[in-house]
Amino acid sequence: MAIKVILADDHAIVRDGLKAVIDKKGDGISVIGEAANGNDVLKLSKTRPADVYLLDISMPVLNGIETTHRLVKKDPKSKIIILSMHDDRTFVVKALQSGARGYILKESATYEIVFGINEVYLGRYYLTPKISSYLVEDFLGREPGERQPSELSSREKGILQLLAEGWNNKEIAEKLSLSLNTVHVHRNNIMKKLQIHRQADLIKFAIKEGIIQL
Repeated sequence: MAIKVILADDHAIVRDGLKAVIDKKGDGISVIGEAANGNDVLKLSKTRPADVYLLDISMPVLNGIETTHRLVKKDPKSKIIILSMHDDRTFVVKALQSGARGYILKESATYEIVFGINEVYLGRYYLTPKISSYLVEDFLGREPGERQPSELSSREKGILQLLAEGWNNKEIAEKLSLSLNTVHVHRNNIMKKLQIHRQADLIKFAIKEGIIQL
C-alpha cells in the first residue's frame, strides 16, 4: 500500500512543487490531502489520517510546531516532518521537542523529501545533513522531561500566535469557536505567565520562541 501523506504549506506554489516531486520520484507515496494552515491539518487528520505529515513551520493561524504537538498528543504514533527555511538550532530543537521526526530545509527539499518520507515512515528520524550535527549536541545535553521555557499550554500557544499575528479577542473567539470571555481569560493568563503586558512585547516573544516568523 502507498504511504499516505498530508502536505501543509500556506503557499500553494510550494505545495504544488513538492507534490510534483513526490508524484514523479516518490514511488509508493501518495499525497492524500493538502492544507494551508495547522487547523486544516487537524481537521484532515480526523477524517483522513496520514502515515506522514509534511508541515511548514511558519503557517498562519496554527504553526507547524504547535500543529505537530497537537497531532502527537492525539496520536503519539503520528509521524511528522517539518519543512522550514530556518536552519537556526532554536527552530530545529523546538520542532523535535514537539514530536516531529524529521526536519527538512526547503532549499534542499526537492532532493530530500522522498527519502525523508520513507525514513520517517519506517520509524526513523530524518534531518537535513546541514543541521544534524548541532542537533545531536543539544539533545545529548537535555534532561528527560525538560519543559518548554514559556510554560504555556497548547491552547495558550495557539492564542498567542493569533494575538501576535494581529487578531483581536473577538476574531480569535470566532476563529476558535470560543466565548469572548474564554479568550480574555487565556490572554490574561498568557501575559501573567510571561510577565508581558504589551502587544509589541508579545510579538517579540512569539518571534523569539519560534511561534511566529517575520
